Amino acid sequence: MKRGRGSGAGGPSQRQLRVAEEIHHALAALFERGDFRDPALAGRRLTVTEVRTSPDLRHALVWVVPFGQAPEEGLTRALNHAAPFLRSQVAKGLRLKFAPELKFRHDPVPDEAAHIEALLHDPRVRRDVEGEPGQ
Repeated sequence: MKRGRGSGAGGPSQRQLRVAEEIHHALAALFERGDFRDPALAGRRLTVTEVRTSPDLRHALVWVVPFGQAPEEGLTRALNHAAPFLRSQVAKGLRLKFAPELKFRHDPVPDEAAHIEALLHDPRVRRDVEGEPGQ
């Protein structure tokens, strides 16, 4: 998914994309297990929608959404608090000299898509798009 955030002149390198994908898979597996001591994260089901790494691979920005639940500010705060633990777990699966520092953000794209979908199914919008009979 494109976010509209600039990532350099030519976009991310193949190495950045590959490392981001490995981080994505590692975090998805961690979130699937869900064995967190933090009460704000215990039992939560999360979906990683995208990971972007910096050109030097020292930082990774991770967009997440709660699976089947409403977003809440405390969730990203809890994830950023648990980031050092998550970083250590991700580092075990990466073949890099340094594990990237993880920053978590709520991904607004699924919420925006649901809002647009609801608008398109609104009878008033449908009437405007399809046109009134007799016009």
